[in-house]
Amino acid sequence: MFIRPSKEEYNAYYESYVKLVPNGDIHDILTQSLKSTITVLSNVVEERANYRYAEGKWSLKEVLGHITDNERIMTYRLLRIARGDKTPLAGYDQDVLNSGTSLDKCPMANLLEDYTAVRRATLTLLRGLSEEAWSRRGIVNDSESSAKAWAYIISGHEIHHMNVIKEKYLN
Repeated sequence: MFIRPSKEEYNAYYESYVKLVPNGDIHDILTQSLKSTITVLSNVVEERANYRYAEGKWSLKEVLGHITDNERIMTYRLLRIARGDKTPLAGYDQDVLNSGTSLDKCPMANLLEDYTAVRRATLTLLRGLSEEAWSRRGIVNDSESSAKAWAYIISGHEIHHMNVIKEKYLN
């Protein structure tokens, strides 16, 4: 899929994520970011993985867990829309999801394994979508969006958080 979604294909809230995605085939971009994220985070020692750059901020492990959970949710949205399901989908509260975990007790290697599995599942889903499926639209959190837009939102969301990780956690 080489054509970026138009602004009419997603809620304006996601514009900052979509803008971060480089030009090119979204499948290739997500494949490359999988490699890049694993390269960056596989060298983080356990003590550093629990680091929080400020009070009330998530640890590095929690950020990775959030990236993974968010991709699960956004891929589910993409799947439902791509398959033609017109049932409106709800939003979610990222803080509630993260507060329900014990990620700081989980080894970083396990979190990276989980992230990798989720990304690979996303990639296999995308590989099987027809052109028609990419352009289908559905309702998420009271806003119309296309399946294609969710692939870009997934990518941009990860890019956003990896930029924060590099700036605030690994500098």
